[in-house]
Amino acid sequence: MIKYWTKRFSSSILTENVELEDELKEIQKEIKSHINKKFAGSLAIRMVDSGSCNACEAECNALSNPYYDLERFGIYFVASPRHADVMLLSGLMTFNMQPHVLDAYEQLPNPKWVISMGDCPVMKAPFEKTYAITAPAKQHLPIAYHINGCPPTPLEIIKGILEFLRKFASNS
Repeated sequence: MIKYWTKRFSSSILTENVELEDELKEIQKEIKSHINKKFAGSLAIRMVDSGSCNACEAECNALSNPYYDLERFGIYFVASPRHADVMLLSGLMTFNMQPHVLDAYEQLPNPKWVISMGDCPVMKAPFEKTYAITAPAKQHLPIAYHINGCPPTPLEIIKGILEFLRKFASNS
């Protein structure tokens, strides 16, 4: 036991990733700049699952942990589409969820943007088109930006939101 603690105290913190921290700081500066200019200081996101395996949702949950802490960027997940600036869509567009997704989209205040994430909304997932699947999502919603991955990592989601903000800034 003494060997373990001697080794533990003599080594540095092993869970820290200095390169990632530096990258997140740079991303944070740029995201905050875009959000302050275009969204009055905060960006509200409504996460909508249109029939997924919940892997994308698990990665979005990781965005709230102390390591990524999305709220320090000024980005918040909200419970109602009426309070959201952007809809974040994951999962296949299934027959049963399609009316609910469209209802959530209609409740978004204008202007409306949809960011899709994961391979499911663009039909890259290993599912066949059947009566229960009405994907791809772009047939039903105007997708402003897509974040690739199955599932995308929290860092990829943050970078995807940044790319959306860059695209949004260049179109304005």
